[in-house]
Amino acid sequence: MKIFPYGGGVQSTASLVLASQGKIDFQTFLFCNVGDDSENPETLKYVHSVAMPYAKEHGIEVIELQRTRFGEAETLYGRLTRPGTKSIGIPVRMGRSGMPANRACTGDFKIKVIAKWLREHGATKENPATAGIGISLDEFQRMRSDSGIAWQKLAYPLIDLRMDRQQCMNVISQAGLPVPPKSSCWFCPFHSLRAWQEMRQEKPEQFQKACELEQLIIDRMDAHKSGDAAYFTRKLKPLAMATSSLTQESLFENEDICDSGYCFV
Repeated sequence: MKIFPYGGGVQSTASLVLASQGKIDFQTFLFCNVGDDSENPETLKYVHSVAMPYAKEHGIEVIELQRTRFGEAETLYGRLTRPGTKSIGIPVRMGRSGMPANRACTGDFKIKVIAKWLREHGATKENPATAGIGISLDEFQRMRSDSGIAWQKLAYPLIDLRMDRQQCMNVISQAGLPVPPKSSCWFCPFHSLRAWQEMRQEKPEQFQKACELEQLIIDRMDAHKSGDAAYFTRKLKPLAMATSSLTQESLFENEDICDSGYCFV
């Protein structure tokens, strides 16, 4: 069994195109939707309006998966805002150290969801499935040899083809498709300051919602008397303040990237 986790971003969309052209051997792509209230709305629009129709036209299967809890679909935003939730689970910056908090978002809402699907469809330790990961040559440091799942092994077809991100964009454009936006949750603390500033200017309602979510997490930590605080940027101050007066240098700050290869691709 061979599958490709599809994130709706540049690298995984290029992989979808390459699969349709017979240049990589993957016919099944799994899109883990972490929630219509959590995913970048532009990514959801791209996946449903561009990627899925293209895949169907070229005989490639794109299957949409979602995490369930007690038999009901669970979203990441829903978990974060659920009353009584104590854990954070996303890589907020801790106020004392400035380091990202331990995160469960990618593991719970993507990696485990795909692992469960593979197990249900026959993958075993003796006959593991192969998961193609959309990491390009310019991100080779994100590669890992062990998936951490006994019935799943990893492959890196873009690395094998020596393709970088720009080449991936070229492949998408040459196929007649628009280049997708970067895929991530709209409230992901790995966003750069520039990305937050663009959201503030271009999507004020979404930015305000992110500020409210950050404050909810801060209040929750106060309620549990943790003695710490959690912020969405490395400036270690509330999001509205962190983006109020950015320097030229901070506007060109790079985003932190989830090293799993399941996000931002």
